[in-house]
Amino acid sequence: MIPEISIEDFEIRTAGPADVGLILEFIKALADYERMSDEVVATEELLTEFIFRQKRAEVIIGEYQQEPVCFALFLHNFSTFLGRPGIYLEDLFVKPEMRGKGFGKALLAHLSKLALERGCGRLEWACLNWNEPSIQFYKQLGAKPMDEWTVYRLQRDDL
Repeated sequence: MIPEISIEDFEIRTAGPADVGLILEFIKALADYERMSDEVVATEELLTEFIFRQKRAEVIIGEYQQEPVCFALFLHNFSTFLGRPGIYLEDLFVKPEMRGKGFGKALLAHLSKLALERGCGRLEWACLNWNEPSIQFYKQLGAKPMDEWTVYRLQRDDL
């Protein structure tokens, strides 16, 4: 388990419908960082529908001195081998000027604690192979790459 860390003037809160614009801003900033800006088709309406009405995902927001600096979007999956749910972290993003201050680690610690409270067997996520700073960060936390697995995807037109 990633130990909780305390950062003065930093709080993590659950996002609500009023945060949908902020969530979309974070998604677009993450897409820009990942060199995938042209792939973002999400809208505030879609996010409102699937996150807040249908409750298909959850979002937490990290605020430093009451200013949003990071977010994480996650959902539950299920491990048949463990017979337990898990948390799948879809996105974690810290504003570039706020990196290296412990905010990302605090979000992961929060999600680890939440996973344990919810009886989950694992917390997992994917990382782009070229994203060496994130890979090193995750390894420092004790995360293990699942190199023997390849992610496959059917896009909307292929479904």
